[in-house]
Amino acid sequence: MYEGPVQDLIDELGRLPGIGPKGAQRIAFHLLSAEPADVTRLQDALQRVKEGVVFCEVCGNISEQTRCRICRDTRRDPRVVCVVEEPKDVLAVERTREFRGRYHVLGGALDPLSGVGPDQLRIRDLVNRIGTDEITEIIIATDPNTEGEATATYLVRLLQDFPGLSVTRLASGLPMGGDLEFADELTLGRALSGRRSV
Repeated sequence: MYEGPVQDLIDELGRLPGIGPKGAQRIAFHLLSAEPADVTRLQDALQRVKEGVVFCEVCGNISEQTRCRICRDTRRDPRVVCVVEEPKDVLAVERTREFRGRYHVLGGALDPLSGVGPDQLRIRDLVNRIGTDEITEIIIATDPNTEGEATATYLVRLLQDFPGLSVTRLASGLPMGGDLEFADELTLGRALSGRRSV
């Protein structure tokens, strides 16, 4: 334990996701030895994020304006919407350079044990978008874990009766470069059920 402000800084850094006690301590001591200008730049960046970043009024992605750059891009296909859990998932899909539609960020996944139900997510906004926009396909790209699967199942049931709407789910299976012998049963089972002709 350290005294006063140093321990307070370590405690606050340790609350950040992915940073454990040792990592928090390393960052705190790095900041203590950093040049004042470096610390000021970090403070300014944190302040700008809190004051200048909003969520897109259409899709829920992070943005500096009321609409994000993807929703403003007229070259994107507004009829195809990829539903993801968090804004970081938008970046993951964008890195593939395969998707040219738009997005809908739910703001999490269904997790009844933690008190996250449909009303805590942007599901109603998605239904409203389908009702007002000319959306023809919803691609469900939630995480392949218990919460993501529950969310996907809920969305499929909710959206299956919309006329002319195709609801698809990202394929899941074996990673490139992986060995079959190391795949778990669930992953291998999904790969088998999601197979396609070549």
